[in-house]
Amino acid sequence: MVNYLLSSLDSFAGGFVIQSIVSLWFFTKFGVELTTLSYIFSIAGVLTAFSYLAAAKFADRIGLINTMVFTHIPSNIFLILVAFAPTFPLAVVLYLARMTLSQMDVPTRQSYLVAVVREDERTAAAGITNVSRNITQAISPSFAGYILQSLSLLSAPFVLGGVLKIVYDIALYFSFKTIKPPDETN
Repeated sequence: MVNYLLSSLDSFAGGFVIQSIVSLWFFTKFGVELTTLSYIFSIAGVLTAFSYLAAAKFADRIGLINTMVFTHIPSNIFLILVAFAPTFPLAVVLYLARMTLSQMDVPTRQSYLVAVVREDERTAAAGITNVSRNITQAISPSFAGYILQSLSLLSAPFVLGGVLKIVYDIALYFSFKTIKPPDETN
């Protein structure tokens, strides 16, 4: 149950910084053209893809939970810093650094879930986790839009999303640091 709640919190927080909100932020704050945004998001996508491969190497060295947490916290610090970047180049560097680390928890989370759940419960556990993640991520962009429109706080989604994700990381670490998958106990 704790896993589902934490996964929901992580996805809810991620919904504050979906690509459309990030695009709006870059456009509003720096006047970035759409073609430039498309390049930024393309590079971010490639970096994210390579990070999946790097996640396996990290997990082999420091463990699944540690990889999830110790790559995710810096990623979310970068996310918060993006909101306060005074220049476009610095904002891009921080955003790309964030995207390089932000999804390393995905393959490690899936691997961890499969490793610690009984074989006959794996499909249900993965399904419930994904449903809870998708539902909560669908809700939070509405809150981000409300904040942007009513409070005129352009950086708020980045800060709120980053802080909530760091809360998730800390709670995940303390909830699961002692529950090791079988291949990490040897």
